Amino acid sequence: MILLAVTLVFSCMCVAQDEEGTWFSVSSLNTGLGKAPEEVQRLTPREAVRSFFELTEQNDFDTAAHLLNLSDLPAAEQAKRGRELARQLASVLQRGEWVNVSALPARRDAMIKDQSGQHPRAGEERRNLKLASLEARGQLHDVRLARYKVGEQQPVWLFTPETLSVVPELYEAFGPSWLEQYIPERFKTSFGMLRMWEWVAIPVFLMAIGLLGFGVYRLADMMARWLPAGLYSIFAGRVGVPLAFLMMSLVAQLLLGYVVSFSGAATTLFRILLAIIMAWGVGLIALRFVDVILLKVTSRLVGDIDDTRHRDERQLLTSLYALRRTIILVTIVIAAVYVLGKLNIFESLGMTLLASASVLTVLVGIAGQAVLGNILASFQVSLAKPVRIGDSVLFEDQWCYVEGIFYTFIRLRTWDERRLIVPVKYFISKPFENWSAKNAKMYRRIILRLHLSADVQCLRETFKAFAEEEEGVIEYDKLLCYVTDQTAEAQEISFYLMTSDPMAGWMAEMNLRERLLAFIRAQHPEWWPREVMVISHRDVTRRHEPGQP
Repeated sequence: MILLAVTLVFSCMCVAQDEEGTWFSVSSLNTGLGKAPEEVQRLTPREAVRSFFELTEQNDFDTAAHLLNLSDLPAAEQAKRGRELARQLASVLQRGEWVNVSALPARRDAMIKDQSGQHPRAGEERRNLKLASLEARGQLHDVRLARYKVGEQQPVWLFTPETLSVVPELYEAFGPSWLEQYIPERFKTSFGMLRMWEWVAIPVFLMAIGLLGFGVYRLADMMARWLPAGLYSIFAGRVGVPLAFLMMSLVAQLLLGYVVSFSGAATTLFRILLAIIMAWGVGLIALRFVDVILLKVTSRLVGDIDDTRHRDERQLLTSLYALRRTIILVTIVIAAVYVLGKLNIFESLGMTLLASASVLTVLVGIAGQAVLGNILASFQVSLAKPVRIGDSVLFEDQWCYVEGIFYTFIRLRTWDERRLIVPVKYFISKPFENWSAKNAKMYRRIILRLHLSADVQCLRETFKAFAEEEEGVIEYDKLLCYVTDQTAEAQEISFYLMTSDPMAGWMAEMNLRERLLAFIRAQHPEWWPREVMVISHRDVTRRHEPGQP
């Protein structure tokens, strides 16, 4: 019996603790306000916030104060301070961040219903909810609701004392602007998601910002024309659009901060757009700056760089292209972090993203495998530098110059001015010859098949004399001529020459072959290979027999 009694008492204590975990137990609540009117609905989070908005919309701040937890204030000051705090909080919520009332829990225990089971807190009862996060004076403050219970009364949802303590500070940042002082009260009534005056002010605001952006763009275009031809004029001509959007974003933020303030829905939308535009504008200006430097360096290296340029010049150009890709990647990452930080998405979506990380990883891995593989391969090429921009390569039996190394592909220029677009991952997975890995010099070989009677020493001297007259031939001490093969009718004579680069080598080889052939035709035609046919006496007799043709 004793064991049974202890078990029952322990069970009752556990149940009591579980029930108390769904609210905050307090001894008293808003004693200075009296009994809450019937129009105050605060049993669920959705009812509490909707009731607060409806009451403050009607300027009934005395009744709206019943939706605040004023326990930190003396009872004698709760009525007066509660009215003022309700007015300020309503103004902050109207202008600071759009609160979607329909998305708030409609259950008294604020339990999250998720039939799919994807939400990490599905089925969990809550007693504290965050409505919004607002920044004031460089600090981020949360606007929260909490569930309170006094004795045997029903638990109610109220704005927390911690939220009310920062309301004056938030009101300074998100309160009415000086422009609203001159707007008649009849135009401040809500019409849909916005107030009546905002339906006129927002188009005017956007038009003014657009005209400012157009003016900045025209000014940049004029500067590009006024400045002398060179780096500055090229840069001014390329940053007109991003600079215009950047100035539009900065001026819009200044106006929204000090001149005019809109409702939460418009403010949230503007905040998202301005954060994206700001990050995009700064990143694009940085990228344009790198592009102009890259263009300047390329022009100094004489247009389309090839393997005739110095190795350090080709490596510098390759490094600049790698820097460009790095800046793009870093800019995207910084812009994404900046935008997400501005929108406070990390806090609200952190658990959801963590719960679905495995699914996202699989999806990204499948969908972006080729793209990510090429991007990583591109950085591998930039770091290891098996090829550089301007290198002469033999790739899949095609002689090409490396014209550009990009994120996902390499652009090759063939000798006949065609362009090969090769995925980076595919390129580095195939063997290729880099004729410019150390320098552009190349050994060329000319093969002639002549009669066995051809004088090799004469040909050797003639070849050296002709080769020394060719512009693309270098290192004359490496001019060689040897018999490399023979048959019963002919001999194979090979001529070797060192050239400055592949293109010069090809031209020198063609010229020398033509000159050697011309020399043999003119001076020693008997050196041409000829086929020897042996005719026996029997074949001659048979040919002269009667009846034979």
